[in-house]
Amino acid sequence: MPKKVALFGYSGHAFVACEILYDMQRSILGYYDVDRKEIDPFKLPYLGSDDSIDKRRLPAFTDFFVSIGENAIREKVALKMKDIWGDPITIIHPTAWVARKSEIGKGVMIAPNSNISSLVKIGDGVICNTSSTIEHECQIGDFAHIAPGATLCGNVTIGSGTLVGANAVVKPGITIGKNVIIGAGTVVVKPIKDNSIVIGNPQQAL
Repeated sequence: MPKKVALFGYSGHAFVACEILYDMQRSILGYYDVDRKEIDPFKLPYLGSDDSIDKRRLPAFTDFFVSIGENAIREKVALKMKDIWGDPITIIHPTAWVARKSEIGKGVMIAPNSNISSLVKIGDGVICNTSSTIEHECQIGDFAHIAPGATLCGNVTIGSGTLVGANAVVKPGITIGKNVIIGAGTVVVKPIKDNSIVIGNPQQAL
């Protein structure tokens, strides 16, 4: 029998994670968060704050997943929990296509109808959101977020902590730095430096 899954974070992004887990036929133990949530669509038990966690609190038959959408916070929680409980699981919706010759890190979420092509390398804690497309030989850094409908054409490199906005398109061979924000619908046609914000078609720096 698959292990139950404890969630870290319980709001919008976590609700998507719940749906993926249920479609994977996984049971959810409950959630950890700063406090108990008033909005609780899945009627999950509140397990407490992550500040109260120690090694004894996670039963041997339980996995965990960091279900926080904001990249920096997801990274902070994941690294903290790695020191306590080890690595989070990766969750992949049954409708996603993941090529045999791809490498997927720890704690990754691959949402419905996503496409991960051949020789793609995805780092730890990455979100590949609904209907995102990551084409051949792309490399995605840790704790990046590829938003719904975004398309990375072949040989694209995405730095850690970067957000590629909904329906953005990145042309082949482009390198994008760390902690970049690419606005929704942006068409990226040239490299982007670390800590930049770009929008528009073609891209323009803010």
